Amino acid sequence: MDRKTIFIVDDDPTNLSTTLSALEERYDVLTLNSGKKLLAALKKKMPNLILLDVEMPDMNGYEVIRTIKADKATANIPVIFLTAKSDSESEFEGLTLGAVDYIPKPPPPPRLLQKRIEVHLLVEDQKKELLDQKMELIKFNQNLQQMVEKKTKSVLELQRAILKTMAELVEYRDDITGGHIERTTRYLSILLDAMLERKMYIDIISKWDITLFLQSAQLHDVGKIAIRDSILQKPGKLTPEEFEEIKKHAIFGEMIIDKIKKRTTEQSFLEYAGIFAVTHHEKWDGSGYPKGLQGEEIPLKGRLMAIADVYDALVTDRPYKKAFTHEKTVEIIESGRGTHFDPALVDLFIEVADQFDKVHQEITGSNE
Repeated sequence: MDRKTIFIVDDDPTNLSTTLSALEERYDVLTLNSGKKLLAALKKKMPNLILLDVEMPDMNGYEVIRTIKADKATANIPVIFLTAKSDSESEFEGLTLGAVDYIPKPPPPPRLLQKRIEVHLLVEDQKKELLDQKMELIKFNQNLQQMVEKKTKSVLELQRAILKTMAELVEYRDDITGGHIERTTRYLSILLDAMLERKMYIDIISKWDITLFLQSAQLHDVGKIAIRDSILQKPGKLTPEEFEEIKKHAIFGEMIIDKIKKRTTEQSFLEYAGIFAVTHHEKWDGSGYPKGLQGEEIPLKGRLMAIADVYDALVTDRPYKKAFTHEKTVEIIESGRGTHFDPALVDLFIEVADQFDKVHQEITGSNE
């Protein structure tokens, strides 16, 4: 084990010699006869401990320790006062200034002095070991945090990939509405931005995770997976019986998402998705499906999706109809104010309808 280094500072040669004799067998010892020489020596070498006299002519021990503790480079060096000032007030002042011990002169017997110094050096070693362990723990935690963040990012990327695949699967089966999911998600984003700007329904949307809101909206038609191809892809208008069958996709969507919820601890995302799936065909006046909810019984997510979904259905070609113009579509949605749609949201839609048209032209143009 490396020998520890101790500086002894005292203007009395006899005291220096006596203390040196008691310690030099165990430690590397440097004797100094003034505080100024100590401060100069500290610029060249750092000791493990300093034995410091109080009453010295150029700088007293209290001035020296103040200087040591004020310098970050030397502040942690343990200082023991070894002095003839043995009154309690002097001892209190020395300890208050940061000394770890206060030993009256004449020095105690060598074995006792050695033991006291040994104890203080052991404490310092333990403090350093604890500090090293703390730094290692901080480093470990930082590395762990990076690993967690990397894993979380990987999981989120996987979640987004699975979500996109599920959404695309719905569109592949219902190929007459290709691009519907991307467009409706963009429409929702437009409505949401406008609501935030106007602080509309802010007590509700301030509690939402916007990222989950927009991602989960892509699953609003997931229940169509359970609808027969003969109905879903029929190249003509549905019969009343077939329409009743296709209406079940809202309930099927809720059931599918409930099944997923039972198999995972990730509930927030699925809560959003379930609401979109089961409520986007509800109507403000209670005439919608599948549950006939009315007014604000319909969750705000469903009321928003109702506008986005209907707008896209109207401006898109379907086997049973040609696409309506943007202007005609706006007129139809406005006519559903207070019957099909939340009146406040219709007013908002009218204000931002041009942005809907821009998104529709952008996406359908890129798909052509």
